[in-house]
Amino acid sequence: MVQRIEENMASLTQYQDFIQAKIKERASRFPEKGILKEACAYALLNGGKRFRPAIVLMVAEALNQRIDVFAPAFAVECFHTASLVADDLPCMDNDDERRNKQTVHKRYGEPIALLTSYALIAEGYGAIAEGQQSFVRAKPEKAIQGAQIVAMALENASWNTGLSGATGGQFLDIAPPDLSESRLREVMHKKTTSLFEIAFVFGWLFGGGDPRQLPLVKQCASHFGMAFQVADDLGDVEQDAAKGRKVNMAGVFGTERAKQILREEIDGYQAALRQLQIDSPALLSLTDLLEGAL
Repeated sequence: MVQRIEENMASLTQYQDFIQAKIKERASRFPEKGILKEACAYALLNGGKRFRPAIVLMVAEALNQRIDVFAPAFAVECFHTASLVADDLPCMDNDDERRNKQTVHKRYGEPIALLTSYALIAEGYGAIAEGQQSFVRAKPEKAIQGAQIVAMALENASWNTGLSGATGGQFLDIAPPDLSESRLREVMHKKTTSLFEIAFVFGWLFGGGDPRQLPLVKQCASHFGMAFQVADDLGDVEQDAAKGRKVNMAGVFGTERAKQILREEIDGYQAALRQLQIDSPALLSLTDLLEGAL
């Protein structure tokens, strides 16, 4: 198991290195706005595992239609980074460090951090439009479908970043009405699974997948996102308890129940990959990383 996890981490590293280099090049082309441009680049390049943009690339590669999907992958990373910048603010989690570096507001001040979050969200939506252009260049005979794809992508991104997704999830995380399992699943789905859903949906749509299969793609993302968060909860259960953070599946329902849920979600994810016929080594390898928490 350990050897397999190390091999899969090496595979993921290849995606991470590619994404990091592309983000660096992309950030260098941001409009010259002095300290704000610097803060946006700092936030985007401040480490991270790049799971979400990697998933966009992995899904598109599994579809094997040879379409460049970096722009939508970049969009997902912009949305994710914007949420982290906001989460770290003093009015939210009040964190001084992220990934062993100063948070954006500690380095540049709260006003710049807030503007950085706004700017990255806008950059993300701009990158969605670029994804449609890449799709049409690769598939000129499907220009009409390209227009439909960008509409579906915009709808999905808006849903999953707004009140029904990450923003609503952050609100519930601050003050959950109760700590029932259904409520914790709702918080986890909105706060964590939402951005993974964007990644899977973008990889599928811009990679040339059949839009009629989107319900199953979303189901696949839901299983992966829930497994990802439960695995994270298992690793952070003591730390969250020390901080008084209540929304932790293992902390509320115990380690054994959390592991049972993790196993169920991993199985669901793998089954959905097979049904979608994108059960590539890269996408399957992600489950080995999650199984490390079992």
